[in-house]
Order: sequence, then C-alpha cells, then structure tokens
Amino acid sequence: MIYITASSREEAVSLARALVGERLVACANILDGATSVYWWDGRVCEESEAVLICKTRADMVDSVIRKVRELHSYACPCVVALPIEAGNPAYLNWIRTETGG
Repeated sequence: MIYITASSREEAVSLARALVGERLVACANILDGATSVYWWDGRVCEESEAVLICKTRADMVDSVIRKVRELHSYACPCVVALPIEAGNPAYLNWIRTETGG
C-alpha cells in the first residue's frame, strides 16, 4: 500500500488516474480535506492537502515512486510504501491481477 499526499483534490485525481491507467496500482482512494503541518525551508508550514491511498504489489513500488515524482507538483512529494500484512484473499488476488501480477 502506498500513501501519497497532493496539493489538491484535482492533483490527487490526476495522479490516481495516471497510476491506475498505467496499471501501476489497482486502486487509489482519495481523501480530501487533510491538513498537514510540517517543516519546510526552516519553518513550520500548514497546508490543506489531499491524500491518496494506493493498493499495489511490492515489486511495483519503485515504478510508482518514479511516476509520482515525474507528475507531482512538489519538489519533494510524500510517497511512502507500507506492507500489506494480510487481507481478504480475493481482494489481494484482485490487486495482483489488476497490476499485471
């Protein structure tokens, strides 16, 4: 599973469509209205963002990161992979199938 933040819902939708369209991820959920507080350029910033939660295979993570870095508006986008430890076997198989596995 990959966690990504975006500057807006529109950017999140654009990223999701590209990632799903290229079968890098099977699904991308978009959670709009997140507030992020973070350090950047030596100061604390607070911004509204949208969050993408993407489901894919572990061997696709590097390709997802490359694609997000190519398309994202941020100089240093948040793209963090988290392992899926367990789940509905049929759903996990669907992820494999939809990402060419």
